[in-house]
Amino acid sequence: MYTIRAYSTQSPISPLAPFSFQRRDPRSQDIQIEILYCGVCHTDIHQARNEWHNTIYPCVPGHEIVGRVVKTGSEVKKFKIGDIAAVGCLMNSCRVCSSCQKGCEQYCENGAVFTYNSEDQQTGMVTFGGYSESIVVDEAFALKVPNNLDLAATAPLLCAGITVYSPLRRWQVGKGQKVGVVGLGGLGHLAVKFTNAFGAQVVVFTTSPNKAADAARLGAHDAVVSKSEDDMKKYLNSLDFILDTASANRDLSVYLRFLKYEGTLMLVGIPEKPLSVTAPSLLFNNRRLAGSVIGGIQETQEMLNFCSERQIISDIELVPIQQINRAYERLLKGDVRYRFVIDMASLKEAV
Repeated sequence: MYTIRAYSTQSPISPLAPFSFQRRDPRSQDIQIEILYCGVCHTDIHQARNEWHNTIYPCVPGHEIVGRVVKTGSEVKKFKIGDIAAVGCLMNSCRVCSSCQKGCEQYCENGAVFTYNSEDQQTGMVTFGGYSESIVVDEAFALKVPNNLDLAATAPLLCAGITVYSPLRRWQVGKGQKVGVVGLGGLGHLAVKFTNAFGAQVVVFTTSPNKAADAARLGAHDAVVSKSEDDMKKYLNSLDFILDTASANRDLSVYLRFLKYEGTLMLVGIPEKPLSVTAPSLLFNNRRLAGSVIGGIQETQEMLNFCSERQIISDIELVPIQQINRAYERLLKGDVRYRFVIDMASLKEAV
């Protein structure tokens, strides 16, 4: 075991503050990663404040991790010391159930081990995330980062990126299709980039009129202010697929009506309260409502390789860890374009 510095929260109402804990030493198939950058996900806020009623305290958030390999176990083959590696939401899974065998470890039937606030089934300890100096992970659950990607702007791809990439790929979104993206935030701005790269036309639905120019810059073909009924009407029965990235409470029937025959509305955001939907909005045009959570390890590596080929990265604001509580408050107000990333070098000055 070795002691490292981190930031944690001790209760739902406590601010994040300096914290020290012990990581396990790397086993034969593990790598130890010095964390260089860690993205700030809305999930971090949910967990830090126990909004999903499952947080184990103390809690060290962070599952968008990019860093440098500083130690390898004796049986490690994929990485060597000095390589740039990444860790997303997953740390382990049973690897034998049907979901794991399909490369969908996030749906492990025996319970996936998540990067923080999860029980490590091998050690019995609670996992602590990327708001820390380093992390130890089985090489099978670490990703190789292509050397032509900006490391800080790559960090959000490990959660936000794969969350939108996976359903777009599985539903074979591409040329000849017209796709709606609901929300232009941390998830939505990457959804626009990916959808455009796949060759589909992109229509952004946003509550913020001032985001229209950004939507165009990111690759959208049109931006619709969802508060304008006249603007919304022009897309009735016209879209093949809608990726809903918003976390706000809303009536899904409003967006289902934009789908053409056998179109799909895909949910990737997680609102606090149940969403409403009317039966006719699904029944007419044989529309479908589905959901998706992140992606498996193989698919996440595929996404990183695709991003390398197309030079797709997140639009970020880099912050020192001393400003993390302020970043949370700004994130809740939508005051970021479009993802906060912590420069973990600042941790050396924080403790």
